[in-house]
Amino acid sequence: MSTILLVDDSSTVLMSMSQMLQRFGYQVATAISAEDAFKKVQGGLSFNLMITDFNMPGKNGADLIRALRGSPKHRFTPMLVLTTESQRERRDEAKSAGATGWLVKPADPVQLQGALKKLLPNG
Repeated sequence: MSTILLVDDSSTVLMSMSQMLQRFGYQVATAISAEDAFKKVQGGLSFNLMITDFNMPGKNGADLIRALRGSPKHRFTPMLVLTTESQRERRDEAKSAGATGWLVKPADPVQLQGALKKLLPNG
């Protein structure tokens, strides 16, 4: 079973997205900030895919992706950005940091499940 790291500063988003991902059959690890996520990964948290908010206090989602892409272990790990942002500059920043894709809040369950099946074909 694949583990998804979900990073968002909103406890409501963490709860609703976690429930949805668990219904899809994934294990979910959560972090409340980019710094929290990075600390957990450095502490040994293993994941198969990450979904991160873009706008968070402190470091943003692009900063987190950039930091994780610097590790050989996560060089090719799928990383999605989930945000209300629709500005082209934000998308470009996330893409240049190494984001695999972009999802708009609130996440559409069908679209999300389809993306996850493509990125994690073995579940």
